[in-house]
Amino acid sequence: MEIIPVLDLKGGVVVRARMGERHLYAPIATPLAATSDPLDVARGLLAVHPFATLYVADLDAIEGRGDNGAALRQIRLGCPGVSLWVDNGIAAAAAAARWLNAGIGSLVLGSETQSDASLVRSLSGDDRIILSLDFRGAAFQGPSDILDTPSAWPAQVITMTLARVGSGAGPDLHRLAAIRRIAPGRRIYAAGGVRDAADLAALAHAGIAGALVATALHDGRLGRAEIAAL
Repeated sequence: MEIIPVLDLKGGVVVRARMGERHLYAPIATPLAATSDPLDVARGLLAVHPFATLYVADLDAIEGRGDNGAALRQIRLGCPGVSLWVDNGIAAAAAAARWLNAGIGSLVLGSETQSDASLVRSLSGDDRIILSLDFRGAAFQGPSDILDTPSAWPAQVITMTLARVGSGAGPDLHRLAAIRRIAPGRRIYAAGGVRDAADLAALAHAGIAGALVATALHDGRLGRAEIAAL
């Protein structure tokens, strides 16, 4: 079970995500860092455990309101040896090529920002590509042909349940099991609702490769001792 801490960036700072209501996200206050500065928060998370990967959502870029490229570069330089998974709303081949050539990190293609399945299909063989299947409630966010064609998915797939992000509701084990059934051979990652080590153990038992986690780390329900036990 791979634990991947999440940083949601908006307006140059890390914000606390809750249930996908992005207009309500406010700068994070966490015991892991003195400020909401992205590098401060990243280092605070890495002080809990030497995580191999950080997931970063550039919410401004996803919503087409600028970007947090400077913050991403600071994290990249300030956290050597840590891989970055970045969702920045890219949905065009040229933009994806520029991003990958920049060498900042792996690219997360969020289904909610895709206009069709062509980019996902064309890059599915690139191990720097991660597909995020985004759900809001029962509704899939994005072109239906992405969800309906698991044979065109890359090797790593996130199942993002937006309504459970920061909610304390627990991961959506039913949906994760359904995605895993139709995509044998892919590494499936859970995002949204992870509360504690028990949830991570349940995900591991269900064959899930890893989980994106934020609130449980900042609230102390998932700390050094719990991670060491896992």
